Amino acid sequence: MALHQATGRWQIGLPLAITTAVFWATLPIAIRLVIEHVDVWTLIWSRFVVAAVMLAAWSAMRGGFAQFRTLSRSGWWLILLAAVMLIGNFVGYTIGLDYTTPANAQLLIQAAPLLMSIGGILVFHERFNAWQWAGVVAVAVGLALFAFDQSRHSSVPQQQYLIGAAIVLVSAVVWAVYALAQKQLLQHLGSGAVMMLIYAISALLLTPFASPKQLLGLDNMHMLALGYCLINTVAAYGAFAEALVHWEASRVGVVLAVTPLLTVISVELAHRLNPALVLAQKRSPRWVMSVPLWSSSARRWRACRGSKPAALINLGAQADSCAGAQKSGSI
Repeated sequence: MALHQATGRWQIGLPLAITTAVFWATLPIAIRLVIEHVDVWTLIWSRFVVAAVMLAAWSAMRGGFAQFRTLSRSGWWLILLAAVMLIGNFVGYTIGLDYTTPANAQLLIQAAPLLMSIGGILVFHERFNAWQWAGVVAVAVGLALFAFDQSRHSSVPQQQYLIGAAIVLVSAVVWAVYALAQKQLLQHLGSGAVMMLIYAISALLLTPFASPKQLLGLDNMHMLALGYCLINTVAAYGAFAEALVHWEASRVGVVLAVTPLLTVISVELAHRLNPALVLAQKRSPRWVMSVPLWSSSARRWRACRGSKPAALINLGAQADSCAGAQKSGSI
């Protein structure tokens, strides 16, 4: 099977990757609100159903169903793998979010784009130079330092934090597998068609575990949060899928590392709007001392790329330095 090659149009891929980061950064707050009244399986099932229906309608209007006829048996197995991995990611992340805070979960899930970047190198033979590898190591070390710090200073009990952290990290691994499978599918199908199939299969697999009646009892605030979760699924993963069409998986993964910074901002804004609902963030001395490490990582990423997009790519590594701020935020 031939490997997918990105178009190289970074002017399109970069904005789409940033859009994905914005949606993912604000999602944990909405999810945490919804799971106060809705179980994990029902929330995830509803997100998949709405996304599948919307993308099916879009594909029908564009005549996108015809391309499925050319998909080989191995392609269908790859779609099934992607669907199962995406379910694992959604379920694992949501359950982990119930054990820890939104900021902590968003910090730890940053292992996912790092793993995707490494997977892009191993599977699609994308290249990193020495400076980029140094940046990866710096980001990984920073994540480990922040996780260790939070195991001692988090607003949730240590044992509960460790359980939630382990679950979120497992969900990061399966997300990386999903992302690489999806990228390969782009060799044969459009991004919208790929996502429609993945969502539809995922919804079918989760139907026996869902209880849609729970959604009818939500108040206005929780209904708005649910609505945002539903829209977020289509918008974020649609932008992500299209970003992979135009940019290498390793580059997209770096940009997605800006997500923790955006989560910090989101949690802070939510706290200012409703202090009773969203608690303020705590910053330990370890977090303050770790910022130079992250800044150094950002400079390494930028130095390895001389083009205009490289100056923006380094935001991904730099953003992780701010992830420490979000890890002590809570809702």
